[in-house]
Amino acid sequence: MQKNETVPARGPAGVPAWAGAVAGLTAGALALGIAQLVAGLIGPETFPVVAVGDAAVDLTPAPVKDFAINTFGENDKTVLVGGVLVVLAGIAAVVGVLARRRLAYGYAGLALFGVVGVAAVLTRPGAGAADVLPTVAGVLCGGLTLGWLLRRAGGRRGAVAVPGVGGGAITEAGGEPAGGVGGAVRDAGGEQDAKGGGAVSEGGEGAVERPAVMRPGAGERGFDRRRLITGVAGGIVVAGASAALGRQLGGRRELAATRVNLALPRPATPARPLPAGTDFRIPGLSPFITKNQDFYRVDTALVVPQVDPRAWRLRIHGMVDRPVEITYAELLNLPLTEADITLTCVSNEVGGPYVGNARWLGVRMADLLRRAGLQPGADMLLSTSDDGFTCGTPVDVVMDGRDALFAIAMNGEALPFEHGFPVRQVVPGLYGYVSATKWVVDVKVTRFDRDQAYWTPRGWAAKGPIKTESRIDVPRSGGSLKAGRTTIAGVAWAQHIGVDAVEVRIDRGEWRQARLAAVPGPDTWRQWALDWDATPGEHTIEARATDAAGHTQTEQQAPPAPDGASGWPAVTVQVA
Repeated sequence: MQKNETVPARGPAGVPAWAGAVAGLTAGALALGIAQLVAGLIGPETFPVVAVGDAAVDLTPAPVKDFAINTFGENDKTVLVGGVLVVLAGIAAVVGVLARRRLAYGYAGLALFGVVGVAAVLTRPGAGAADVLPTVAGVLCGGLTLGWLLRRAGGRRGAVAVPGVGGGAITEAGGEPAGGVGGAVRDAGGEQDAKGGGAVSEGGEGAVERPAVMRPGAGERGFDRRRLITGVAGGIVVAGASAALGRQLGGRRELAATRVNLALPRPATPARPLPAGTDFRIPGLSPFITKNQDFYRVDTALVVPQVDPRAWRLRIHGMVDRPVEITYAELLNLPLTEADITLTCVSNEVGGPYVGNARWLGVRMADLLRRAGLQPGADMLLSTSDDGFTCGTPVDVVMDGRDALFAIAMNGEALPFEHGFPVRQVVPGLYGYVSATKWVVDVKVTRFDRDQAYWTPRGWAAKGPIKTESRIDVPRSGGSLKAGRTTIAGVAWAQHIGVDAVEVRIDRGEWRQARLAAVPGPDTWRQWALDWDATPGEHTIEARATDAAGHTQTEQQAPPAPDGASGWPAVTVQVA
């Protein structure tokens, strides 16, 4: 009797070379996708492709660098990264082919890729141990994916041999019969038999139905194309989603770094120095300058837009003689104006928190509108945010000489993303919904009878001048005080007019004049304070402001819609 041997048709695992290459490419793609995702959390520069590319640049001789710059220009880095990806794709395909025979070969190839990536990452200046995490995570996931795909595609054997009568081999339909005296007998369903020396096939003349004779493990199929394709599709989806999310996270980190490192130009027209006494520094009283992190935020953006200043453009068009399009770099090169301006949201209730004061830096809107050349009859600026929000600003307000700005900075630093980086509008004297467009990218010069902004068809007034208002900051409503001398204090605002007086009364008694802090101009809020000899019991405190035009804040209560809340602020306290 001869010794029976099995010779699989598609290699030891039954997986053809092309399938191994596809599995390797998919595993490599997923490894890079996971690496990019982790790099998005740590830092884009830790992505192994970038690190390898940077190392290649450092090691490339100067003549080769010069050739690349002269040949590809600004695309030289794109070509380099593309070349790295092509090389990695080739390596991944080879790794997949080798892994068909033994998974250890594939794991070794991926590990070598990981070593190269880690080495490249660690050569970066200031690199730390955490910087290798993207590469390590990518290699581990790539290895798991490679093994899973190959097992999925070739998890069943393609041939099983058993001894047959007269030395013949009995195999499955997917295998090859071993030679023997009796020869191979195969039935139509893949089951085989051997009798004497003749072959009998089930379904033919003289066929005999009988159980198959198999070794343990027989009946396992060979290469499964469908399972491979579905597995590859899943791997590609995961790789693509991971890479996209990683790029988004990395882009945000990169933009954050760009913003932090941005050198702000000096203003051609700096803000006036704050006069002595602008801030009473009373505990609980709103400071004259609101810190960026404390400044209110009200907008329609569910996700804060991440606008790259290098790609930002501002377009001014419509009823103009010369449409204007300007880049961020060009905007920064224009004469800049610095101004202290209080902003107020129309949705602010009486005594509410949606008001703040900051020092802004930007280009005067009037300067760019004059460059464009306003046409007669234009009375509205329909500005559009990067996320599609629109607001309508009266042209006459912007052109009357006040510091209406395309702002680039807030309190000495580039605008925070939440407040409109890289550019937003700031117009003193108007509620934000008709003036303070964040992430502004487009201004259409038009008319109120031709266009509507976002909030107007939703029931809000087309024009929104800020009402004269005041707020009581201390004591807080519902608070408890000790009897004796205490201070009542708050802020009042009437942009672009200015606050001339604030009065306070307790328990509907006589109005008393509060002392006012100094202000640099009419466009900011103003602190006020009054000393009070508190007596035991419950007390109600009210306030009202009078602006520089002689208009006193009305007692008439009105909700924010359609053009801003009104009424006197009031707090109730307990004195013991």
